[in-house]
Amino acid sequence: MSEDKPHQNLAIIGHVDHGKSTLVGRLLFETGSVPEHVIEQHKAEAEEKGKGGFEFAYVMDNLAEERERGVTIDIAHQEFDTDDYYFTIVDCPGHRDFVKNMITGASQADNAVLVVAADDGVQPQTQEHVFLARTLGINELVVVINKMDLVNYDEGRYREVVEEVSQLLKQVQFKVDDASFIPASAFEGDNIAERSGNLDWYDGQIVLEALNDLEAPEPPTDAPLRLPIQDVYTISGIGTVPVGRLETGVMNVGDNVVFQPSDVGGEVKSIEMHHEEVPQAGPGDNVGFNVRGIGKDDIRRGDVCGPADNPPTVAETFQAQIVVMQHPSVITAGYTPVFHAHTAQVACTIESIDKKINPASGEVEEENPDFIQSGDAAIITVRPQKPLAIEPSSEIPELGSFAIRDMGQTIAAGKVMSVTER
Repeated sequence: MSEDKPHQNLAIIGHVDHGKSTLVGRLLFETGSVPEHVIEQHKAEAEEKGKGGFEFAYVMDNLAEERERGVTIDIAHQEFDTDDYYFTIVDCPGHRDFVKNMITGASQADNAVLVVAADDGVQPQTQEHVFLARTLGINELVVVINKMDLVNYDEGRYREVVEEVSQLLKQVQFKVDDASFIPASAFEGDNIAERSGNLDWYDGQIVLEALNDLEAPEPPTDAPLRLPIQDVYTISGIGTVPVGRLETGVMNVGDNVVFQPSDVGGEVKSIEMHHEEVPQAGPGDNVGFNVRGIGKDDIRRGDVCGPADNPPTVAETFQAQIVVMQHPSVITAGYTPVFHAHTAQVACTIESIDKKINPASGEVEEENPDFIQSGDAAIITVRPQKPLAIEPSSEIPELGSFAIRDMGQTIAAGKVMSVTER
């Protein structure tokens, strides 16, 4: 794979049974990213279990399972390239924390592929994912109307589903003309990498062409350095090594940095990436680094590293716009769930519900409502129960979104509008 092509993170979204895994497997296979022998091995396994033909889905399911068990998987399994781009699939579909990871920027997606099964149409999860994609600032969607083989490649059924999806996209203010609707069968391989004779009534782009045509994101190098810490290690001969993914800006050896909210800092002595020392790291790089005078107990997961002269913002309170996806009852002021923002997880109290807004248009529907519930969008004021580094989404989007979790599920997604610093 060539490193000189621009890189994109691609989210594959949509309802769980609509063939996301098969599509991912097919894309990896067709672009030569999964070795033939791996496919063969899964094929044999699938046939033994009487599931012949499911080899692509099988490849993906096995990878997902291996990931769940914490087995590291050769990263190539989730990367593929087209003529113009080098893609990473963020969070293999089906991963149960997909929604949370998608929101917390653990996997900031640049663009997304929405998979809708032709036989099944728009489902609740389809809506949830489209809603999220919108809230998280995904700009362009490629819509794959999958499983066309199950509806005998019928153009009429394709048109019905396109109409259904268009209505949904309009509701959340996605520009519908920006979305390409591609009839396909990931299972049979129709219109993924090659045009299919079964769908000769369709003359638009096929999936790989549409992916090749997506707009490249601008790397956020001009924003200040922000590097959320995932883990802190002690490595003999080096000392304390915080590890994380650089979200924005640039880090150089010799820079003066500070960690917030721990409020300690020092000079960057070394930066390591892929087990090699490097003089500089930029957005998207996963790095380990060492800072003069910082010990293992000084910093922790959830801290954010930034320049000493432009430090990460620590919130006393913040105002945010949220979308409530699911909650068994109603949410009122005083509710204190866990907010997941970048690598931090902090209990936060919703101090006030300031406005209820129309989730599609953004217009205010009610000032200071008594409560909000599933399907509502609102502007709220939040008070973290312990210090939290978080940024306004308009300034540093990578550190401005969060998920709200409670009772083992994602309750809401949101973005930070403004921060009152502590």
